Amino acid sequence: MALGLAYDVVSAPGLAIQPFEGRFGGQAVARSVEAIIGRDLRYSDRFTVVDSLPQSMGGETVDYGLWDRLGAIYLVRGRVEGAGEGFVLVLELHDVAYTRLAHEARFDLPAATDPDFRMAVHRVSDTVVEWAFGEPGMAASRIAFSMMRDDGNREIYVVDSDGENLRRISNHRDIAVSPAWSPDGSRLAYMTYAPLQRIFEANLAGGEPRMIDPGRAGNYLTPSYHPDGQQLIFAVQGINNRSGLFTWDVRRNCCMASLTEGRFVDVSPVYSPDGGRVVFNSSRLGSATPQIYVMDADGGDPTILSPYEYGAAGYYNAPDWSPYGDLVAFHGRVGRSGAYHILVARMGERGRLTRLTSEGNNEDPAWAPDGRHIVFVGERNWGKGLFVVDSATGAIRPILRGVDVGEPDWSPSLQR
Repeated sequence: MALGLAYDVVSAPGLAIQPFEGRFGGQAVARSVEAIIGRDLRYSDRFTVVDSLPQSMGGETVDYGLWDRLGAIYLVRGRVEGAGEGFVLVLELHDVAYTRLAHEARFDLPAATDPDFRMAVHRVSDTVVEWAFGEPGMAASRIAFSMMRDDGNREIYVVDSDGENLRRISNHRDIAVSPAWSPDGSRLAYMTYAPLQRIFEANLAGGEPRMIDPGRAGNYLTPSYHPDGQQLIFAVQGINNRSGLFTWDVRRNCCMASLTEGRFVDVSPVYSPDGGRVVFNSSRLGSATPQIYVMDADGGDPTILSPYEYGAAGYYNAPDWSPYGDLVAFHGRVGRSGAYHILVARMGERGRLTRLTSEGNNEDPAWAPDGRHIVFVGERNWGKGLFVVDSATGAIRPILRGVDVGEPDWSPSLQR
């Protein structure tokens, strides 16, 4: 088994952000828009960002020689103009090496007091990433997770990818955990504990969460959506001492189907991006050594993915499938003691793992929509928090510090 810290050799071209201009009332938000985009592009881990430049670096013409001397391969220029109750952002991406304007576009932004203002700017940041690399960004997204409150209850919260706009979603005044995003980002499924373990679905546009009630005995836990958004897959425990994985059609509110059943415990199922397979956690080799398995989406014999060897210790849990389908992240402990670390396995290469963390305790990974970043729960000497790791470079940044959080799930890209 190969296990260790190993990252791709990734170049991070220099990107300079010229101070944004404002016109016709756009001056009031120009610097705020510039700051959000600058942080988003830094958090993308794709550029070496040069921002916070003096206003004197502005001007109508582009001095490519100057930006080249500052180490910039790309230059971003922006102008915010007032437009009715909102704004228009005119954005340019210049290729300094080739001394040319590579891309230019106009983006509508709502009023600064609008709840969608920051997300609208995040969408612009993702466009810059796509212009430069032809791949999606992840700024226009949110992370759902459970968090302990001062009253001792756990509720479901969401936060933007940059750690801003923390918002509570559930209000059960009990224990709510294991949130999962629908493929369109409009709904969250999660489980509660009292009086029984049950699954709820919350529409983020408003309204009370509804309970998923297939009418079968047992505790329902760890829900996840099919890529079509119509089905949920989840674990059921305690049916005549048998447990397993089941599906339920949430659109038609019917049609429970069994995928696995046995005296072992199968939990935390997640579909592959094409919906053809399921990765999940199972105790079928013994409760002391849970492992990660993959099977066809309609059931059948599962194949072990984690690097289990007979007689050897090892504990692997909380799998999540990359949006590009070839990678599965989970947390694990190699050996009989020690901390958990975030691990990534490539499909078809069982036994080869890449470890993305090196300190503290690290659990519950979930992929970003760019298929590159992973959010996880980390525990350091100052306490617990939410962290993001770039699987390409190993760069780690905290999102929330000093809070008791668990089971994060990253939304799809929240484009308008």
